[in-house]
Amino acid sequence: MIKDILAYAAKNKCSDVLISTGSCPFVKISGDLIKIPKSSELSAQQVTDMIFSVMTQEQMDKYNNILEIDFAYNLDNIARFRVNAFNTLNGPAIAFRVISSQARKLEEISNCPQIIYELLEKKSGLVIVSGPTGSGKSTTLAAMINHINENRNYNIITIEDPIEYIHTNKKSLILQKEVGSHTKSFSNGLRNSLREIPDVIMVGEIRDKETCALAITAAETGHLVFATLHSRTAPQTISRVIDMFDAQEKNIIRSMLADSINAVILQQLVKNNQNQLSSVFEIMVGSQSIKNLIREDKISQIPSMMEIGQKFGMLTFKDAIKNLVAANQISQSTADQYLSVNN
Repeated sequence: MIKDILAYAAKNKCSDVLISTGSCPFVKISGDLIKIPKSSELSAQQVTDMIFSVMTQEQMDKYNNILEIDFAYNLDNIARFRVNAFNTLNGPAIAFRVISSQARKLEEISNCPQIIYELLEKKSGLVIVSGPTGSGKSTTLAAMINHINENRNYNIITIEDPIEYIHTNKKSLILQKEVGSHTKSFSNGLRNSLREIPDVIMVGEIRDKETCALAITAAETGHLVFATLHSRTAPQTISRVIDMFDAQEKNIIRSMLADSINAVILQQLVKNNQNQLSSVFEIMVGSQSIKNLIREDKISQIPSMMEIGQKFGMLTFKDAIKNLVAANQISQSTADQYLSVNN
């Protein structure tokens, strides 16, 4: 039964599948949650059977022990899914995010700014790809790694939880590690990767200050580092990084971050005039002025600097939305709606 549901999602270009006890299965299409036609409510046992049917024994044991788990699942070479199994008041539940079997090209990412291509030419430094959950961060980051893979002779190491897009070697050598299967944690994987002769390191998510400090150190010591965070603005991303550290550590982290930051790429998705989801980007480039503001703890002034930093490739969310209106991709009313949420 679960394979039929997942095949339906792949065929109908759904982004997500949500299955929970006491409810019909739902899918998401262009951001809208829709019941699967002709489906019926599922019992706790039915959902449990579905969950276990896509797990290994090791995953079942972990799920039974801690009541939730993240992993990836391949459906008979039809589609690949990022999976989260969990428990609720009503009973067990499972969420599937549809991911392509191959990373997309940057050219396929809607409204991808030219500055992103330029950032990929850097040989060292930190690039943080940020945004709320479900904003397309993983897709864009995979496209960025793919672009380097196609154009540079590099050793690329990725640390992910779970591995989503599977990369094949092109010009580069790509070594992908999954937390739990190939390394114990992001911090362990990152620390050890520094001994594995990397040119590029991709950290699937910065979750704690140890991982954050290692990512910044790697960027400072001559590696090109990509990482993701959950935040809603580029300045908020900088604040979140600094706030991971204790008060006595913040000055040194501000200085290290200022020295290493190449850019913050913040991504969100908006519904366009064709009722499809389009990417919209906010870009903070690590210009000397931005670096000085970070070092001097003047994060509140970053938005103003971004507004006048277009020559460096900077772009605010407000201007990006205005550009979509001018290009007739979205209506003014849609623009007003998204701008009100992000003010």
